[in-house]
Amino acid sequence: MKYKNIFFDLDDTLWNFTENAYDSFVEVYDLHQLNRYFDSFEHFYTLYKECNTRLWVEYGNGEITKDELNAQRFYYPLQAVGVDDTQLSEAYAGDFFKLIPTKKKLLPDAIELLDYLSPKYRLFILSNGFKELQYKKMASANISHYFEKVILSDDILIHKPFPEIFHFALSSTQSNIGDSIMIGDSWDADIVGAKGVNMDQIFLNNANKIDFSFQPTFAIQNLIDIKVIL
Repeated sequence: MKYKNIFFDLDDTLWNFTENAYDSFVEVYDLHQLNRYFDSFEHFYTLYKECNTRLWVEYGNGEITKDELNAQRFYYPLQAVGVDDTQLSEAYAGDFFKLIPTKKKLLPDAIELLDYLSPKYRLFILSNGFKELQYKKMASANISHYFEKVILSDDILIHKPFPEIFHFALSSTQSNIGDSIMIGDSWDADIVGAKGVNMDQIFLNNANKIDFSFQPTFAIQNLIDIKVIL
């Protein structure tokens, strides 16, 4: 086998961040009676997602801090409908962070794939997620035992796609680029990042992206397809 070491992104690669976040926001929307201010939950969530997507790019580029990211993305939906209440935004943000790591949804076939890979390869998590959440998410979904090590951008203050975090991951796991591969759903963070250090990649194309700036080593639309590759 060419590969010995597999680096997985976590959110929306294995752990179903999209659905788990949605479910958590539904709960905090009801808990804090946010229907006082928004036409519907979807109205609120659309505002949040628009701001969140932009701010995560800024955070990944080192333009804002983690605290600024969290303060701005939870306050923005209220601000957008004319509600100036930072206490409320902090309260529902706190409840969101309590709820989301307890969610257990994984992507389809995640467990079957991990059962297949774990006897054959060394498995690692390489994630830009927050350290106070990622370990809890993995424990809630009962997947922690599959992974030899978890490498988080929070620990070294460098995010994917910067090459330093990939080099750190390889060094800290005593892995070689030539027999390692990165699996992730983020084109920019996971695939461009791995390509930048000459690491092979498997792009989980959840969003049906069609405008690749280069051809990844492999591209799939379902996790189970990895069994054909590895």
